[in-house]
Amino acid sequence: MRIRFRRLLAAGTVAATALAALPLAPAASAPLEAPLAAAEPAAKVVPIQVTGPASSRFNLVVMGDGYTAAELPKFREQVDKHLNVLWSIEPFKSYRSYVNVYAIEIPSPQSGVDCDPNLTSPKVETPLNMGFWGGCNPASVQRALVVGTAAAIKYADLVPGTTAANRQVLAIGNSDTYGGTGGTYATASGGNAMSALITPHELGHSLGGLQDEYDYYARGERGAPYEGGEPTSIHHTLLTEQQMAAQQKKWFRWLGEPSESGGVIGRYEAGLYAGSGVWRPSRHSMMKVLGYYFDQVSRERMTQRISSRAALFQASTPTTGPVAGDQVVWLQTLHPLSHELDVTWTLDGVPVQGTDNRRQLDLAKLGLTGAHTLKATVTDPTDFIRDPAVRPTASRTWTVNASLSAGSFDAEPEIVASTSVDHPVGGDQVVYVETTQADDAVPAVSWQVDGKPVANPGNDRDLELAPLGLTGRHTLTASVGASTRTWTIDAREALVEHQMSKPLVTVQKATGPEYIYNGPFTMGLTTSDDTDGYVVPEFRVNGDGWYNYFGWPTDASKPFTFTAEGTVIDSLVYGKLGPARIVPWDDVPPGYGRHGIEYRAIDAAGNVGDPRRFVATLLRSPAACGRTLTGTHNASLTITSGVTCLNGARINGPVKVAAGATLVATDAFIGGPVRATSAAAVHLLRTTVAGPVALNGTTGTAEVIGSTIGGPVEITAARTSEPAAVAGNTIAGPLRCAANTKAPTNLQAPNRVAGPRGGQCATL
Repeated sequence: MRIRFRRLLAAGTVAATALAALPLAPAASAPLEAPLAAAEPAAKVVPIQVTGPASSRFNLVVMGDGYTAAELPKFREQVDKHLNVLWSIEPFKSYRSYVNVYAIEIPSPQSGVDCDPNLTSPKVETPLNMGFWGGCNPASVQRALVVGTAAAIKYADLVPGTTAANRQVLAIGNSDTYGGTGGTYATASGGNAMSALITPHELGHSLGGLQDEYDYYARGERGAPYEGGEPTSIHHTLLTEQQMAAQQKKWFRWLGEPSESGGVIGRYEAGLYAGSGVWRPSRHSMMKVLGYYFDQVSRERMTQRISSRAALFQASTPTTGPVAGDQVVWLQTLHPLSHELDVTWTLDGVPVQGTDNRRQLDLAKLGLTGAHTLKATVTDPTDFIRDPAVRPTASRTWTVNASLSAGSFDAEPEIVASTSVDHPVGGDQVVYVETTQADDAVPAVSWQVDGKPVANPGNDRDLELAPLGLTGRHTLTASVGASTRTWTIDAREALVEHQMSKPLVTVQKATGPEYIYNGPFTMGLTTSDDTDGYVVPEFRVNGDGWYNYFGWPTDASKPFTFTAEGTVIDSLVYGKLGPARIVPWDDVPPGYGRHGIEYRAIDAAGNVGDPRRFVATLLRSPAACGRTLTGTHNASLTITSGVTCLNGARINGPVKVAAGATLVATDAFIGGPVRATSAAAVHLLRTTVAGPVALNGTTGTAEVIGSTIGGPVEITAARTSEPAAVAGNTIAGPLRCAANTKAPTNLQAPNRVAGPRGGQCATL
């Protein structure tokens, strides 16, 4: 969420500096002891990921509050999860190499944060003075977790080379309560099931200047209609799609495309805390619903902002004086994980041909005389950006004096910077090295995978692994002269398995298992990997957007629950099948029927696993039991009225259901025939019947699912509003259906039938 009274951090740029070479910075190094005043706890700066000098990178400074010295291991574990979730989300995934991450561990005198979870909850003594309710303010909202400004600045300043212009503070509070804010400083609780999803949302506010797409401010209260002119927010508008396209405004470049967060980029009403009268690009992007990705409109802004806080040029031949006509002019750039940056060279405004995206230009090959102007331009060709005005671009210019000659360089070339070797690289990652440079030579980089050379023409500083199509584990080596760097390539995807609550029936198919339920069901996802680090599980329903699997909002250890209407928790709706229902007042049809659910995992190396799939069919729940039988009953049973449920019961005799009555048998045994005439409903679910089943004239629902029937099954003259379901049964006799208002269905779970199938059930 965004708190209205908190100021946004303005977008800034970092000036590029001319460095001779980038020093190698390890992914993790020894903590820096940084004690403050004697009366304050000693803070420890722990480099989590260092990709380059702080002065030329975007620096994420993560500080914990309310963690006692004994609880600091919990803080480290939570930071790992928050970061791995962040690295699974674009554009952070592709631009992870632009970011340095430093954790600041501050032992707290007391555990927890202020006013958690209520205004009546105690205040605690913590270094950052974090608190819910906007810092214990009755006029705020409970989920507003804020941090003390002066303390945040003081501790962030402990990280050398970082300033307000090139860093973002993320304060994590020791709390299991849902909450966070975005503004100059982003905050999130550390231990809630959805805490790791709060972080990218709040960074959307703090780093991206994005607004909330909620149609409420206070939970449970739909916002009033929007009043005012065209919003300044890039992802809210009053314009129609036609007006956006005609006027080339707002997200006109993305209209009609599949949204990264599900659905199609278009125009969806509500946002900016208003319930109507304003429109947003996607049905449920991250700025509306935690768990989904940024849509393209927000992703474009986040890409721009991350890039603006890092220098595309990391180093180059100095521009302060003329370069010689036979000199090698060189530059070093940033290195996205997903692609190479483009480098183009022009001489006196004319493109230099044949440079092939190289980071060096040998002027001796051009045969120059006199004076010239040489220019190199670095451009990010990412598909994440379509607005040319915000595409990351930088250039440098040199004056060439062809009468000068370059000096010689006798030292052996060596690798001076690279992708971190401290952890495996993903199978689709771009790996880079930077080398020492000379005015008279171009040090060539050679690459090998498992000892075999890999061709890498053009820009030999970057190697794209994705075209190699690797699987499993491999060894990657880069060499310049006698200098080498070696990485482990982890191209093995993490394992993910699903666990379902007990269905009425399971059908194994080549496309994956299929389950049938007649009420709420749960799905658990468990992951494992052979590399350290939190593995991010995701799922999506019916091809909608990928959604982070966090367990259940009230308990990360509980499985996710699916229902037809969704489950309302703290005035938000979770787990609704079919058309999305996000808040209780969303008016959408219930999600009964057949649903395809895919799931996958993203490991710490960034490998995105191939999706696996199952199908779940949800039927309406039976009527509530008026009478419930369990145990053994050595007599026949006649149901004359109401709803009788047999829950694991054993009826050693026939069962008769009279007109208007209902039978619901689940995991039961019936020793004789089951006959129903004009019954309201009959449900035989995972039940064994040692005889025939005859259902005639049923008026409500008729279901025979996952059962074993010891004789013929006959369903006739049903007047049900939905087709009778005969699915996944074993029937020791004929199956015949006739004169039913709607032909019975097997819900794509075929029956095993010993006798002939006839009438409306001929194909079941």
